[in-house]
Amino acid sequence: MAGRHFDEWQVGDRIVHELRRTVTETDNLLFTTMTHNPQPLHLDAEAAKASEFGQILVNGTFSFALMIGLSVGDTTMGTLVANLGYDKLVMPKPVFIGDTLRCETEVTELKESRSRPEAGIVTFTHRLLNQRDEIVCQCLRMALLKKRSA
Repeated sequence: MAGRHFDEWQVGDRIVHELRRTVTETDNLLFTTMTHNPQPLHLDAEAAKASEFGQILVNGTFSFALMIGLSVGDTTMGTLVANLGYDKLVMPKPVFIGDTLRCETEVTELKESRSRPEAGIVTFTHRLLNQRDEIVCQCLRMALLKKRSA
């Protein structure tokens, strides 16, 4: 099991996740159509070319989902009870087809669960960066994790 239990985390712990992913046109097309998002900037090369970006923009919800996915193996794999929520989601830079993305995580808060003594809440700050080390997506993720001692 790759993930850590609640009592194995400390505020300030940082992980640079090894997995990286180069975003393909197929990724963007499938995710955008699967989620019924008709935004032309994601699907229409001519509309995207006429935009300020000059090219197809990768669907932001794909970027968000990829960021979380890249982090799971090192953070919550096998120890997660539930994701409790996401907060302060920002996408300060666009993602384009061909960008190679990676994720970094920092633990920003630990809290004992009042309702589940066998678990605790870890707040992660996840950052998704492109090949130019620009942050393209960031959020807080609150996860209820099992305790090893339970």
